Amino acid sequence: MSLTAYLKKRQFPLHVHISAVFTLLLLLIGIALAVFNYLQTTRIILDSSQKQFNQIAQDVQQDLLNTYQPIRHALNLLALNPNAMSDSFETRMGLLQPFVQALKDNPRLSALFIGDNQGSFFLVRPLRNQAIKTRLNAPQQSAYSVWTLKRFTDSPEVESKKLFFDDSLTLLEERNEPDQTYDPRQRSWFIPARASTDHTTTDPYLFFSTQEAGTTLSKRSTAKAVIGADLSLSQLSETLARHRVTPNTQIVLFDAEGRVVAYPDSDQFLRDKNATELPEIGALNPVLKLLTQNGKDEQLHLTDGNRQWITSQATINDKDSNTLKLALMVPEDELLADAYQLRWEGMLVTLAILLLCLPLGWLTSRLMVKPLKTLVEEAEAIRRFDFNYPIKQQSPVLEIDQLEMSMRRMKETLSSFFEITASLSAHTRFEPLLQSVLVETIKIAQAQAGLIYLMENEGTQLVLKGLIVNDQPQTVDSLATSVINLQDDSPPEWLQVLCDGNDSVVRTFTVEQAAELKPVMQTLDSQSVHVIGIRLHNRHGETVGVLALLLNNTGTPADQEHLRSDRIAFIKAVSGAAAVSIESQRLQDRQKQLLNAFIKLLAGAIDAKSPYTAGHCQRVPVLTFMLAEAAAASQLPEFAQYNPTDEEWEALHIAAWMHDCGKVTTPEYVVDKATKLETLYDRIHEVRTRFEVLKRDAWINYWQARALGVDDKQLTTQRDNRLSQLDDDFAFVARSNLGGEAMAAADLQRLSAIAKYTWTRTLDDRLGVSWEENKRQEGREEQSLPVTEWLLDDKPEHLFVRPETELISPDNPSGFKLDVPAFKFNRGELYNLSITRGTLTSEERYIINNHIVQTILMLSHLPFPGYLGNIAEIAGGHHEKMDGSGYPKRLKREEMSLAARMMAIADIFEALTASDRPYKRGKTLSEALKIMTGMCRDAHIDAPLFELFVREQIFMQYARQFLEPHQIDTVDIEALLLKAGL
Repeated sequence: MSLTAYLKKRQFPLHVHISAVFTLLLLLIGIALAVFNYLQTTRIILDSSQKQFNQIAQDVQQDLLNTYQPIRHALNLLALNPNAMSDSFETRMGLLQPFVQALKDNPRLSALFIGDNQGSFFLVRPLRNQAIKTRLNAPQQSAYSVWTLKRFTDSPEVESKKLFFDDSLTLLEERNEPDQTYDPRQRSWFIPARASTDHTTTDPYLFFSTQEAGTTLSKRSTAKAVIGADLSLSQLSETLARHRVTPNTQIVLFDAEGRVVAYPDSDQFLRDKNATELPEIGALNPVLKLLTQNGKDEQLHLTDGNRQWITSQATINDKDSNTLKLALMVPEDELLADAYQLRWEGMLVTLAILLLCLPLGWLTSRLMVKPLKTLVEEAEAIRRFDFNYPIKQQSPVLEIDQLEMSMRRMKETLSSFFEITASLSAHTRFEPLLQSVLVETIKIAQAQAGLIYLMENEGTQLVLKGLIVNDQPQTVDSLATSVINLQDDSPPEWLQVLCDGNDSVVRTFTVEQAAELKPVMQTLDSQSVHVIGIRLHNRHGETVGVLALLLNNTGTPADQEHLRSDRIAFIKAVSGAAAVSIESQRLQDRQKQLLNAFIKLLAGAIDAKSPYTAGHCQRVPVLTFMLAEAAAASQLPEFAQYNPTDEEWEALHIAAWMHDCGKVTTPEYVVDKATKLETLYDRIHEVRTRFEVLKRDAWINYWQARALGVDDKQLTTQRDNRLSQLDDDFAFVARSNLGGEAMAAADLQRLSAIAKYTWTRTLDDRLGVSWEENKRQEGREEQSLPVTEWLLDDKPEHLFVRPETELISPDNPSGFKLDVPAFKFNRGELYNLSITRGTLTSEERYIINNHIVQTILMLSHLPFPGYLGNIAEIAGGHHEKMDGSGYPKRLKREEMSLAARMMAIADIFEALTASDRPYKRGKTLSEALKIMTGMCRDAHIDAPLFELFVREQIFMQYARQFLEPHQIDTVDIEALLLKAGL
C-alpha cells in the first residue's frame, strides 16, 4: 500500500479529532479520580475492620468474664451453706432449695451438684425444655430432676435414685437407678483434698444431657466435698452472631485443641444431635482450618480457591487457666462492597460528566464542519437512491452553497427519473401504461397537454393512442387527428423531422399554424404554444411512436427555463425508458395473442379430430367464465373471498381452453368406438364372413349327402334349420355388437354357446401380417393346416402388453390414483362382445380417462410464468368428484381450487346438452339439470357452485347461445334445489 493511500485510510473528520481529544482527557481524569477514591476507601475500610475486630475480641472477653463471674460468686455462697459444708450425705437434700434458687437466678447454669471423697454425688438439674425432659424420660409436669448417688465404705453396692419435682418442689416421681457406675472423683472438675487450689474451671466440652457447649466450674466446700456448676456457653454464640461484619462473615471461638466453643450458626455448629464431643473447627469451613493452621494473629488474606477472605485471630482469656482463641473471616467482596460501590459511583459520575461534556465538544466541532458533513451525507443518500434526504443547508461559504444547489438539482432529476421508470415498469396492461407515460412526461415538462402516437400498419401510420389536456384524459377522436399516414406528401413538419430519425424537436405554433393540434389549443384556450416532440424508439433504434408535449407560450423568460437543453435531455431519457416499456408491453401482448391463438388452434384441432366432441373445447371456456363471473359478483359467504385478478382471469382462460389438450394422445378410433368389435374398422364383418362360411358348409353338406342318395326331404329340413339357426345367431351377435342394451346373464350364455361353433381355416394366418402381430402369435401353439377354430375366439394375438413406461406407480410424484389395466388393448372377440354395458372395454375406458393424465403432464411441462402456475391444477381437475371418487387423483372438495370445481360443472353440463354428437341426442335443460341434481346430492359436483349455477340461471345464458330451441324447456328451480338437498 502506498503512503498516500495509507494516509487517506487513516484520515478522520475534523470534528472527530476534536471530540476524541476532549473525550480522552475527560476519560483519563475520571479514571484517575476513580482509582484514587477506590484505594483511599479500601484503606479506610480495612483500618475500620481491624478496629472492629479488636472491639469484637474485647466484647467476647467481657462476655466470657460476665458469664463466669456470677457463677463463681454463686458457688462461693453455696459453699458456705451448712448443708454443703456437712460431710453427711443425708443432709444434702437440704441443698435442693438453695440449688433451685441459684438455677433460677442464673439461666446459663445447666446443673448444680456436689460430690465427695467417698464417691457420693448429689445433682439438681432444671428441666427447661421438652428435649431435656424427653432425654431423661421425666414426667410432663416436672421442672427439676434430682440425682442422688450414695456409696458405702464397707460395700461395693451403689444406691442411685432419680427424683422429679415440679416448680413448687413437690415430688412427682422417684426412680431407682441400679448398676450405676458414675464416680465424681474421676471427673475433671473434682478437686482432691491435696490439690493446691480450692477452685477450678474445666475446658469447654459438650454436655451429654443437653447437647450444649459449656464448661464446669467447681469449688471445694469442705475437705471431703466439692460443689460444682455446669455452665452453658451458648450466649457466646449469640454474642458472635451480633458481631457479624457482613452476611457471610465467619466468626468462631475455639480452644487450644481446635474444638469449637461458640459459633453463630448453632444448626451448623451441632449438626449431629447425638454428638458426644465438640466439633473440630475444620468441620465448619475449610478456610477456618486453613486460618488456624497459619498461626498468625495479624491481619492477612486467604483464598479458598473461589473467594478472597480478609482474616484475623485473637486470644481470649477467662482469667483462669483456660485460654480460647477467636478467629474472624470476612469475604473481601462484601467487606469492600462500599469501596466497590464508591469506585463505580466515581466512574459513573465521571461518565455522567463525560456524557454532559461530550455534546458540548461534539456540537462545537460539528458547527465547524456541519455544511460539508451535510453535503457528504446527501451524496451518500443519492448513492443509496434515497431521495427523501433534506436538501437545504445554508453555509457562509459561497462554494458550498453552489455545490449544494448542484446536488439538489441532480437529486431532483434522478428522483423523478426513477419514480417514472418504476411507475412504467409496474404496469402489466398496455392502456394504463400509455396513460402513465403521458402523465409522467407532462409532469416533468410542466406541460398543459400531451399526445402519444404509436407506429402501426408496418410503420406506415401513426395512430393517436392517448391524449391528456389540463390533467384530464380526452377521447382521441374528438380533439385531434387520430391517424396520420406517413406515406402522404404532407405530414406535419415536426412529425416528419422525428420520423426521419431526429430524437427531439421544439417548435412554437400559433392557432393558424397548429394544423392537427388546433383542437387541442382551442381546448387549452391558448393562442400560441411550444411543442416539444420526442421520438420514441426501441433498443434497435426503430421508431415505435411519437410523444408531443404542449406548453402555453406566455412570452416570459420562464418559457426558456422549460425549454432549456438539460430539461429536453431529461425528457428524452424518460421517453427512452417509456419506449422500452411500450415495446415490451406490445411484445408481451403479441405473445399473449399468439399463445391464445395457439391454444384455440389446439382446442379446435381436438374437436375436429372427433365429430363426437366437436365444439366441446370452445363451449366449455364460455360456460366456465359465465360461472366464474357469477361467483365473483356473488355476495354469498362461499364466494366472498373470490375476487380474481387479471392474472387469475388469464389463468382460468388458458386452463378452460386447454382442459382437454391431452386428447391429442387418445386414439381416435377408441373415442369414436360405436360398436363393441370396432377398432380402425368394425370386425363384425369378419364374424359375418365366418357365418357365411358356415352357411356354405351347410349347403355343401346338403349336396354331398344328396350325392350319396340320402333322402332329400330330410336333408332339406336339416339344411333349412341350420341356415335359419345361423341367421338368427348372427342377428343376435350383431345386436350384441351395438351395445345399446345391457347384456343379461342369459345373453352371455348364448354368446358363449355361439362362440363354440367351429369352422375350418385352410390358410396360414401368420402370413402377411406385421412383425408385432407375429410376435403376439408366438403365444399360441402352431397347428398344421387345415385348422378347426372357434367361431368367436379370444386369441393371444388379441392381447397387447402395456409398456412399462405407461405404468403409474402408487408413489408417482403427480399423485395420480388410477387403476391401470394389465393390457393396453384386449381385442378378443368374445371378450369385447361380452361387454355388459356400452361398447368400451376396461382397457379402452382407461385410455379415454387417461387423457386427463396427459393433460396434466403436458401443462405441467409448459414453462408458464409464476402467476400461471396453477393452470395444470385447474384444467386437470374437471373429472374429480367432491367425495374423492373421481380421477385421476381422487381429490376431495377441500383439495380442489374453486376454479377447478367450476370447470367440472361446465364440462358436465356441456357434455349433457351438446347436440353435435352423432351417437346421442342433446338433452334438454330440465333433463340435464335433473341428472346434475343427482350428482350434487351424491357429492360428485360442488353443491354451492351448482346452487349458484341454478339460481343465477347461468344455464339459461348458455342455452340462449348454444342450445337448439327444442332443448330449452321449463325448469323448476326450487324443485331442483330441493332434490339436490340445497
